[in-house]
Amino acid sequence: MLQTDSGTIPVYCQMTSIGECGDGGWTLVMKTDGHKSTFHNNSPHWTDKKDFNLPGGKTGFDLQETKLPTYWNTPFSKICLGMKIGQQTKFIVINKPANSLYSLIADGKYRATSLGRNKWKKVIGSQASLQRNCNKEGFNAACNSYRRARIGILSNNENACTTCDSRIGFGIGPPKQITCGNVAMHGGDNGDKHIKAMGYILVR
Repeated sequence: MLQTDSGTIPVYCQMTSIGECGDGGWTLVMKTDGHKSTFHNNSPHWTDKKDFNLPGGKTGFDLQETKLPTYWNTPFSKICLGMKIGQQTKFIVINKPANSLYSLIADGKYRATSLGRNKWKKVIGSQASLQRNCNKEGFNAACNSYRRARIGILSNNENACTTCDSRIGFGIGPPKQITCGNVAMHGGDNGDKHIKAMGYILVR
């Protein structure tokens, strides 16, 4: 049970080590299904302070989507991102102190991270594909008004970050908009891809 400004709610907490995120103590914030449109890039769920499917917040790494009050009222120093494709789930960690995930995303401003393209590809696994150039990553990363990601990396086959045709992350904007996973067209280093993943976001 977690006490928040919305009251006391049941929240899944991962108390043991998870992949590259390391030791336990992680609090669940969101679960997003790449096969659904609930958390598309333009969804109000990224910009409002309203929960979604609270019961899904206590069922662990399953296929139930959820957005918990921890999205807007839980400070942290690290974010653990996971993607499940088939029976394989992989995690990566971002060191980024913030008052909440809402504070990093809701205003639409770009906030850079520096994981590098190879680290982002790890969360997808051996199927991952990105173009070679640009590699703009972070929160609200964008190449233009519609090629964007709420959390992720965008790459291009040209040097300029204007027409990025490959992306890995959460809330990936069009073309080929998906909630979570990997889109790659026109020269991805592992071919064209349209991989839909089940996504998990936890903080500590």
